[in-house]
Amino acid sequence: MADQVGAAPPAARAHDAGCRHGCDGAPDAAVREPVNSNALISARGLGVTRGGRDLIAGVDLDICEREIVTLIGPNGAGKTTLVRVLLGLEPHDRGQVHRRGDLRIGYVPQRFDVDTVIPMTVERFLQLGADSSSDDVGSILEEVDAVGTRRRQLSQLSGGELQRVVLARALVRAPNLLVLDEPVQGVDYSGEAELYKLIGSLRDARGFGVLLVSHDLHIVMASSDRVVCLNRHVCCSGVPETVAQHPAYVRLFGAEAARAFAVYRHHHDHSHDIAGEPHPVVEAPPGGDKRV
Repeated sequence: MADQVGAAPPAARAHDAGCRHGCDGAPDAAVREPVNSNALISARGLGVTRGGRDLIAGVDLDICEREIVTLIGPNGAGKTTLVRVLLGLEPHDRGQVHRRGDLRIGYVPQRFDVDTVIPMTVERFLQLGADSSSDDVGSILEEVDAVGTRRRQLSQLSGGELQRVVLARALVRAPNLLVLDEPVQGVDYSGEAELYKLIGSLRDARGFGVLLVSHDLHIVMASSDRVVCLNRHVCCSGVPETVAQHPAYVRLFGAEAARAFAVYRHHHDHSHDIAGEPHPVVEAPPGGDKRV
């Protein structure tokens, strides 16, 4: 059953062109649209207050199937609070949240600390608490390009390998919403773009929605269908190019970040393997597939 809590007070509607106030202001009064019952998660007028301080205020957000939504914002902007409220892990004081009845969430945390004292192979890790056969494990590891890690200990994996294994774990439940909190922690720069490319490929293959929280503005934004810029409220939202040029984004991250974003909208002439090593792309003859 869908979870629908509370009623949204009158407040501003966030829209693709950005809200009608500065990033440090409060929403002006307006009539909100109702929650979107077709969305995986839909929120209207969300507010959380702790110790007399608003952590988030007047947030409207929809996350739909097959859509990559990136949530960006400075430290203390309320990103983690918003995600926890959307997932039902933390209560909210104002507003309304609707979760679709068939919602299944796969979660990739910001940090995953491996206890080196406890031996644990990747295969065993993927089977813990899940009804996963050996074939299932092999198939999922193949999807995330980490087949070679199957018999290895978690403690022996590199940062990039571990993130792919944790991503595989999130896929075990066949989610229709994948939530990733800073997924490139511990991954070197050369592997970041490939990890985001993998997330996009998984979205295309499996059809789930993606909510991505990150500070890696350039590569993440370039990989997103929609970007939501948060600073306790929604400052601006829309397609990446629009958000990068929005005055609210420039105020939060600076003109240099807005200019640098354009540099990262390009196609690579190479790819990276799981360890981050570059490999040239070899063009196939006409009518053939491109090989790496």
